[in-house]
Amino acid sequence: MTDAQRAATDFCDALISQPSLIDVDLASRLHAHWSHAQIVEHALDVMKWSYQKVAVVLGADPALARDGLTDLVFDDAGNWVR
Repeated sequence: MTDAQRAATDFCDALISQPSLIDVDLASRLHAHWSHAQIVEHALDVMKWSYQKVAVVLGADPALARDGLTDLVFDDAGNWVR
């Protein structure tokens, strides 16, 4: 992984599991590669795609495809379609 990818991965892991790990060092690593707006967008994407964590832990998330994984489909603008 590149330094940028490692910083993004560390940010994602911390944001999901232990936000207190987002410290000055991690912030500096992020800002070395991305603008403030890009970091905010990344945080919002992580939170958007992590909203289902509680339902998964509680076993309350219904399977969309009983025979395997559900494909994520996006339109040309990057919006989730199904």
